[in-house]
Amino acid sequence: MDKFLWVEKYRPKTIDECILSDTIKGTLDDLVKDNKVPNLMLTGPAGVGKTTAARALCNELKLDYIIINGSEEGNIDTLRGKIKQFASTVSLMGGYKVVILDEADYLNPQSTQPALRGFIEQFSDNCRFILTCNFKNRIIEPLHSRCGVYEFNVPKKDSGELAEQFMGRLKHILSAENIQYNDPDIANLIMKHLPDWRRVINEVQRNCKEGVFNAPRALASGDTRQFEPLFNALKDKAAGVTKDDTKDEKDDEKPEPQPTNSKGVNNDDYEL
Repeated sequence: MDKFLWVEKYRPKTIDECILSDTIKGTLDDLVKDNKVPNLMLTGPAGVGKTTAARALCNELKLDYIIINGSEEGNIDTLRGKIKQFASTVSLMGGYKVVILDEADYLNPQSTQPALRGFIEQFSDNCRFILTCNFKNRIIEPLHSRCGVYEFNVPKKDSGELAEQFMGRLKHILSAENIQYNDPDIANLIMKHLPDWRRVINEVQRNCKEGVFNAPRALASGDTRQFEPLFNALKDKAAGVTKDDTKDEKDDEKPEPQPTNSKGVNNDDYEL
């Protein structure tokens, strides 16, 4: 079933493959280079790549890991049993183990989260914890203080570049699946749901019928002016045009200053 879903079939396996801001990607790359993972809290909007980054980090460091979903398995007894069974044994791959606690903000802040604080301390010699959450304010302060907190929000200045990267990834997926598509249709979908990459992939897969991507009617008939920056960026990239080239062209288009008389009036305004 997992391989039927494109979000699983094409999930990035390394940090370099993840579509993240340069700041976050650089931080995660440093962890890989140092060959160590502290307890982490990855926070940001849904679908931005928090769980994917956590899994990629473990894959690159060749660490045993388990994923526990806080919204589905948040019962304190279930959580205690799974963590204890996994964390109390020695890793077959060497090194320590990692518990990825997905959607940790769904855990009960009165009972389960305080218990999790105890698990982090109890298994600190053998295990690390990576918490992912959409809303970090729902996580109790003692857990904040035990984790390095990393924001996966997409800065506005980086949104165009990340959307361009994701469009390249999405076109690769569609080509691999032998799906016909139009660039404007997928660009519209990306810009509508940015930065929820997971939702974009799911929406594209859902709207593919008989080898063709059929854009949702709301997108196909909507105003596409808001997506022009992405279209222009993709055209410039295809033509090999840089931002500096565009700036130079604009400078060349500026009109020459007209000669004026001593009063600062353009002489062409007068008949001689």
